[in-house]
Amino acid sequence: MPGIEKLPIEETLEDSPQTRSLLGVFEEDTAAISNYCTQLYQAMQRIYDAQNELSAATHLTSRLLKEYDKQRFPLGGDDEVMSSTLQQFAKVIDELSSCHAVLSTQLADAMMFPITQFKERDLKEILTLKEVFQIASGDHDVAINRYSRLSKRRDNDKLRAEVVEDVYTSRKKQHQTMMHYFCSLNTLQYKKKTALLEPLLGYMQAQISFFKLGSENLTQQWEEFLGTIGTSVQNVRREMEEEVGQMQQTIQEMERACDALYAPCDPDPAHSPVCRNLTRKQGYLYIRNKTGLVSSSWERQYFFTQGGNLMQQGRGEVAGGLVTDLDNSSVMAVDCDDRRFCFQVTSFDGKKVVTLQAESRKECEEWISTINNISRRIYLSENAEELAARVNQSALEAVTPSPSFQQRHESMRPTSKGRTGRASSISSVGSEPSPALSVLSLDALVAPETPIQFDIISPVSEENSGQNKTAPQSGRRSNPFGESGESTAEDSEDSILHQLFIVRFLGSMEVKTAESVDVISETMRQILAARAIHNIFRMTESHLLVTCDCLKLIDPQTQVTRLRFPLSTVVQCSSHQDNKRLFGFVLQTASGRGDSRVVCYIFESNNDGEKICDSVGLAKQIALHSEMDRKAVEKKKEEDKAKEKQKEELSKQRQIEKDLEEQSRLIAASSRPANPPGSDGQFLVLSNSQSEDSDAGEEGKKKGESEA
Repeated sequence: MPGIEKLPIEETLEDSPQTRSLLGVFEEDTAAISNYCTQLYQAMQRIYDAQNELSAATHLTSRLLKEYDKQRFPLGGDDEVMSSTLQQFAKVIDELSSCHAVLSTQLADAMMFPITQFKERDLKEILTLKEVFQIASGDHDVAINRYSRLSKRRDNDKLRAEVVEDVYTSRKKQHQTMMHYFCSLNTLQYKKKTALLEPLLGYMQAQISFFKLGSENLTQQWEEFLGTIGTSVQNVRREMEEEVGQMQQTIQEMERACDALYAPCDPDPAHSPVCRNLTRKQGYLYIRNKTGLVSSSWERQYFFTQGGNLMQQGRGEVAGGLVTDLDNSSVMAVDCDDRRFCFQVTSFDGKKVVTLQAESRKECEEWISTINNISRRIYLSENAEELAARVNQSALEAVTPSPSFQQRHESMRPTSKGRTGRASSISSVGSEPSPALSVLSLDALVAPETPIQFDIISPVSEENSGQNKTAPQSGRRSNPFGESGESTAEDSEDSILHQLFIVRFLGSMEVKTAESVDVISETMRQILAARAIHNIFRMTESHLLVTCDCLKLIDPQTQVTRLRFPLSTVVQCSSHQDNKRLFGFVLQTASGRGDSRVVCYIFESNNDGEKICDSVGLAKQIALHSEMDRKAVEKKKEEDKAKEKQKEELSKQRQIEKDLEEQSRLIAASSRPANPPGSDGQFLVLSNSQSEDSDAGEEGKKKGESEA
């Protein structure tokens, strides 16, 4: 015999849609068996009726043949041969009539009785259990809906105890009924074989007994075959009895073990701690569906994770449907309406938000941890749960965030001692470690004893703290948002580049080096691990303004500048290798003691983080070119001033030369004797021309000396 399909009794308590779908298959099979059995019963009933009719007809024939002698025929009534022949036939037919009567009795016992029992007892029992199971399932749904609607604001202990008791009773009743229903359906898989084979076996044995007066060879042939069938029927019956015993034992064990699981919440949380290393989870959750602008409804569905997807499946559905993609998604616990244990899943692009409700706080935290592990793509590893446990343990050892604003503020002072330790470096999930990160240790990237800041707090420098100590009576107030007293609005208005991005601040921490390309990815890993371990899901949303002078974090509601980073202090900016919405930049500022302080800031954006990094790089290039143009203009101005000064000096020198020439002429004119007039006019003209030539020669000589 081939293997028998069975319903898993161990999965009755979970009551998953897969189990319900499998149950539907068995119920369809039961309906088909019932329909087929009814038709077979009708056919066998016709055989039985026909056999009874044949037996009665044969007996009537025999009686009529015996009464042939009593008949008075007008012609040939005294035919003794015919009469004796008919009497002989009557005797044989009477024996056949007796055989048919025995055959009818055997058919009633061996053929009609088993199939009648199967039809009237076994199938009706399954139909009754099905009705009881449906009633128990409906009562459980009503009880669990009533429990889920318990108000967390108006907490009534008496009402809550009554509802919990109702859930316990209905769930226990549903579980027990479902187990017995499954047991009956599994038993039916065996009984349907025996119920079909036993009537046929009885029919054939009755026919063989009937035909035993005939061919012995035919009887031996059928006896062999029927003997084999009889042996198989006995084996199936024996296997059915063993399986029924095992199922009854399993039912008893599960009733004892599952008694504490009927309650929706565990009364002792220490008895069942939260498991944060899961990469797969399934169970029933309530999902909020919007029915209008402000109205919404809650629907109970079966949710399960499949790879990096969150799926949902309703009862009666063959397969589940996609709810959202969990890769690079975010999840947080939320306060939703008047319901407890709610959490919210946001897709990687921020366009889809799903609000879900769990049965208990433990279930809620396990769902949040599982979705966080899937978001980091840990499920792609071979040992996913082991890797998740190692990442969570490393993050727990690496980061302990400050519990209050005051402690976070105190932790930023140079004298404070952070409580953070460091574990071995783990490469970020979903990306291969770079060669630089494999060479550099964690101490070479992250500054020791530096706390992680999850809120936007203006950094307190040593110079400002020293000024506050030395001049406490100063009338000037410090800006709590880190703004300087001087307005920078004019600088921003004169900037060529203005780009605004919506970002959410994840955290910041001090690092050792600003040159390593892996310092931002390592900081992202530690901050994300710290948020996941300590369930810190709230993020401060801001507007990041990128200009050619600085980077500004602006409050979107008050338009107040929370932080301002000069562009000259931004050393590098990069995004995550896998989750492009994550980006960060490293700032290097000078402290009051003369050394530099390097801090890495991590953000999450609604759009691509590479665009923000490209915008920052473009701003630095524009600032660099602007500085080069400014220096070129200044250099040109200096050259123009030098040329003007040289021209002025040259004009002064020429004026001095003219004055010297004039003085030389005057001196020469005063020292030369007057020429007497002669009778020869030509001599006088020649002497005048000679004097002019001599004067011109002296002037040329002086001019050459001055030029030299």
